[in-house]
Amino acid sequence: MSAELIFALEQLEKEKGISKDVLIDAIEQALISAYKKNFGSGQSVEVHFDKQTGEIKVYALKTIVEEVVDQGTEMSLEQANLFGPDFEVGDMVEVEVTPRKFGRIAAQTAKQVVMQRIREAERGLIFDEFSNREDDILNGVVSRFDRKNIIVDLGKVEAVLPLSEQTPGEKYNVHDRIKVYVINVKKTNKNPQIYVSRTHPGLVKRLLELEVPEIADGTIEIKTIAREAGSRTKIAIYSKNENVDPVGACVGQRGSRIRAIVDELQGEMIDVIKWSSDDEEYIAASLSPAKVLRVDIDEENKVARVIVPDFQLSLAIGKEGQNARLAAKLTGWKIDIKSESQLREHIESQLFNNDLAYEYEEDEADYNEDESADYSEQEFEEAEAQEEEVSSEDDSQENNSEEIEDTDTVSAEDTEGETDQEESVEDGEDTEA
Repeated sequence: MSAELIFALEQLEKEKGISKDVLIDAIEQALISAYKKNFGSGQSVEVHFDKQTGEIKVYALKTIVEEVVDQGTEMSLEQANLFGPDFEVGDMVEVEVTPRKFGRIAAQTAKQVVMQRIREAERGLIFDEFSNREDDILNGVVSRFDRKNIIVDLGKVEAVLPLSEQTPGEKYNVHDRIKVYVINVKKTNKNPQIYVSRTHPGLVKRLLELEVPEIADGTIEIKTIAREAGSRTKIAIYSKNENVDPVGACVGQRGSRIRAIVDELQGEMIDVIKWSSDDEEYIAASLSPAKVLRVDIDEENKVARVIVPDFQLSLAIGKEGQNARLAAKLTGWKIDIKSESQLREHIESQLFNNDLAYEYEEDEADYNEDESADYSEQEFEEAEAQEEEVSSEDDSQENNSEEIEDTDTVSAEDTEGETDQEESVEDGEDTEA
């Protein structure tokens, strides 16, 4: 059994990458526990494993004392001299206590320890391997569905693709091969827990590195990425070599490179934009495919006002504001988009309001100047007093005219009375006659 055990340990070291010394140390510790459990726990023992022959021996550690109290842990000097003449009181002596039937116990214990160590080592190797692959892209196969999560087989271990990391609109079937982005690796008591994503912007970045050699070798640098998974992505790139066109290198001949990425993302649109240190130029490019006429920036408030042709307004804003939203996320600027006609109306309304305000201010100023020139405060009071006198005279004249009218009325009545009397006298005279 001993020779077979050594051979098995050597094979495990080659296949699993687990050191033979690590396994031997683990077996020795397990055998100590097994001996104490089966042959007495009061003793202090050690297990020696011969790495050449595989022979296992158990030794009890005893302290040399003048008077022995505990036979399990102590030994007299006379007994110690049987093992050698150089021992003194206080020294430790190793006494072999290997049981006759210890080989069977050793074999069972070794098997259990080796299997446990193999599992732990494999988990450790897997964790080390995939923890170094965080923020990287991996190929996997859809294995099964766990509620709304998707389990992806990565070969040595399975990964979890949560619902929140699944691209809206994408359909997955068992045995489908997909590329996933590793976002987190957690160490557990069992296998490492690996979480992957299909919506992370890093997935697009890694796909570009795979398809574009200029990005992989560092000639072209990806500055920023703004992504709405399943719909559209904007990528700002910069070339460190003036002779290399960054956009052309990413797109490829007849769009071959970018088309491979679009196919992997199941039709997601990708806009490749040339990064610029000039904010106005960079903002104008970020609204691609729309054409920009002018960009006015407010450095203090981090606001950019963009003017586009009338027929390009809807294209610049995008469906439900998507193009403008991604451009703002890509550049870090708040973008206000207006068409030429809107700008013209705005300017005209401002000019009209300014003219009205200017005319009102001029009229008010002229009125104030006329008033101040014609009247002083004292003259104004005198003028008011004169107006009051004139109005009182007019009232008295009106009253006098009314009295005169009344007098005329009375005299007219008297005249009519006298006429009546004269007529009556004349009638009397005619009667007498």
